[in-house]
Amino acid sequence: MKAPPFAYVKAESIEQVFDLLLQYGDRARILAGGQSLLAALNLRLSAPELLIDITALSSMGDIALQGETVRVGALVTHTELERSAVIARHVPLLSQAVRHVAHVAIRNVGTFGGSIALADPAAEYPACAMALGATFTIASKNGERRVAAREFFTGLYETALQQGEVLIAGEFPAHSADERTTFLELARRHGDYAIIGVAARARMDDGRFADARLAFFGVGDKPVLAVRAGAAVEGRAAGPEAIAAAQAALTTELRPAADLHTSASAKVHLAKVLTSRALTALAS
Repeated sequence: MKAPPFAYVKAESIEQVFDLLLQYGDRARILAGGQSLLAALNLRLSAPELLIDITALSSMGDIALQGETVRVGALVTHTELERSAVIARHVPLLSQAVRHVAHVAIRNVGTFGGSIALADPAAEYPACAMALGATFTIASKNGERRVAAREFFTGLYETALQQGEVLIAGEFPAHSADERTTFLELARRHGDYAIIGVAARARMDDGRFADARLAFFGVGDKPVLAVRAGAAVEGRAAGPEAIAAAQAALTTELRPAADLHTSASAKVHLAKVLTSRALTALAS
């Protein structure tokens, strides 16, 4: 199939983007990498009157360490994340995750902001943002506001973005010396959307877990921060007992639905398997 007809504007400033969004409302779509949007157009799942190309807005394409925070612009591509020394050193969870994002051709064009704003429940970055306590900067004609990752993802392909707003950047706390992270996902083929996955981080205090966070994706309509599972290992020594406690907690807070890949009960089982692997990796 071919995309329906639409108008196209390559924005020269963020102010122009705001004006066009105000003029067209929900009849406009923002084009960044376009790896999801163009497919939706060709399948006629989306039929906007206007595409607003924001790729010329260079201010949204930087990765910067600002004190204890790493700011990732919305237009940073997956490949740029993958190759960034700042990300590798200060947000290693993103470096671990990006290797699982699609394939090289898509990573060369697709963007960090596009993935976050799309909010696909099987995507990698939203779960990373939840595990790391990231914050997103959103801008509109009325100014900027910041939204915590836990409040940003609201449902299936739904976010806290409101009419006329644009995702500008994500801000991640810089990795500390005693912090450990790991990223795991299960997919039928490397580069496919995950059947299930987990983004995990914790501090190890004399061999015991502290401030552990396990953020699962592919288990619902949005990423799930398994708060009870994290609390279950708090202060526990790494080992089978801690793993068992976390796995038991998962059964009370994960409510996945069956999908084309597998059943709901199988997803819970796989989540337990990944929990064991993740906690073992964090402790090693």
